Formats: sequence, C-alpha cells, structure tokens
Amino acid sequence: MGVARLHQLAIQRSEKAVTSGALCPLTTRVERFPGHGDQGFELRHLIGSPPPHLRPAGPKPNPFLPWDQRLELEPVGSNHVLILNKYPVQIGHMLLISRRWAPQNGWLTPVDWQAVHAVRKHSEGLWFFNSGPSAGASQPHRHLQLLPREAGESLCPREGWWETRLDAIGVSDNCDLLDIRTNAVSFQTDSAEALHSSYLDLCQAQGIGHPSLETSPRNPYNLLFGNHWMGLVSRSRHECHGFSVNALGFAGYLLCSERSDRSWLDRHGPEALLSEVVPSADVRGSTDAKG
Repeated sequence: MGVARLHQLAIQRSEKAVTSGALCPLTTRVERFPGHGDQGFELRHLIGSPPPHLRPAGPKPNPFLPWDQRLELEPVGSNHVLILNKYPVQIGHMLLISRRWAPQNGWLTPVDWQAVHAVRKHSEGLWFFNSGPSAGASQPHRHLQLLPREAGESLCPREGWWETRLDAIGVSDNCDLLDIRTNAVSFQTDSAEALHSSYLDLCQAQGIGHPSLETSPRNPYNLLFGNHWMGLVSRSRHECHGFSVNALGFAGYLLCSERSDRSWLDRHGPEALLSEVVPSADVRGSTDAKG
C-alpha cells in the first residue's frame, strides 16, 4: 500500500500553496537525541526566527474564521474542513478544523470523532490535540492535527514508550511524573464510537472529568493517537527553559528555537524537560480548563 489518498492530496496541494505563498514551511536541522532505553527524541533546530504562532504576543486573529481557501484540502461532513498547516515542519501536516466556532479547551464531541474517523479511512498517521494554551495550543479555535505516515511506518520516536502504557492498571509509587501523568488505551474496534469512548476513558483516568458532569475539562491535556492506541498527558504549562512543548514533545519531537536553553537540555535530558510541564504529584485542577 502506498501513500493514502489524503496524504497524496496534501503533498500535491502543498506544492501549489508554497508557490502562492499560502504555505510557509519551517526550515530545521534535525538531530537525534537519546532518551531512556532505546526511546530517543528527534530534536529539530529551527533556522531563523520562530513563526508567529510561537512568538509571545497579544490577541491574534482567528486564522480559521475564515480559513485560507488556498490551504483547504476538502470538507469533512457538514461540520469540519481538512486544511494544511500553514507553518509545517513536515510537508503534508494537516489540520481538521470545525467550520463554526468551537473552543479548543472544550470537550471533543461525538461529531468531532466522526470527522476524525472519516479522515482516518483515507490517511494513516499520528493524530494529536492540544487542549489549550497550557497544553501548547496556539489557536483557541477547535482543531485536531494529523502528521501522515505511510502504511507500516513508525508513528513517532516514542511509539514504543506509549505502547508499554497500554491499558496499564494503576501506577506504582516509585514511578516518575511522566508515568503518573500519562495513560494509554488500545482500540477494540476501529469506529468513531470507539475513539470517543477511549477519549472519555482517558479523561476520567487522568482526573480531567466527563462531559456529563463538567461543562469543560478540569485540566489542560495533550492527546495522541494512531491506528491502534490513544494516549493522554495532563499538563501544567506549555513552556520550560525556552522550549515550547505541545503533544509532539511526548511523541518524541522537540523544536529548539533561538529562545531555547540547549545547554540545559544537554545537562538534564528530554525526559526531565517533559516532567517539568506536567502537574506535580500534589497539584489538583487548573485554571486553563476555563481560559
């Protein structure tokens, strides 16, 4: 099986979007960075200034209302649209956005998962979701993200790390913060209902709540999932030592900019960086769920 239909469409549309100036790929230098065991990291050094969504600034206009038609791939049902990420590190990076306003820090709904499932029929890859500013979300408008992969290709550098957490029962007292603040489950069936159910199970396991009881999630979080598993990380802040960390950090992808303290990373390692952006063991709740 070659490149899936939507992946191929994203690559073709990207070429035209770059020519028109709608797409602005980031230039990076890749470095492999060791992690614990054989679960390493891919550290990308950004060449040039950070893109607008990574720069500290005041309120920004919503880029999805309206979205740039030159970046559109195709509609997904009546409620979502699949578009290209304007500032990709990987060509073909897609965003699944809601047509109408929906908050990024609200609950993902059955309609969202139906749209995800529809896209998954035509493109494999690593999906991720940043639930709010403290989880690394750069925009408040609802959007899930997809990094396409060819069939059989590894989803991410830390895929094995996540697979060791599938359906784990309980956490021992001597685990580090990453163990405590992460959970993962495997899918029993490939359906929108299974995706939604797995999402709700993970939210409850991490103390984030349930939409039947809370109007919005209690805490910020990152969500990652592929064809057979889904993982969730509780978050406390988006940046540490000059590194902006979203869901991709927990997949093993880190972006190093001119603001990043690389010497700190060399001394302490990526796992220490990730441990500093999850809640401490005695923290309960977060204001970001409301912000």
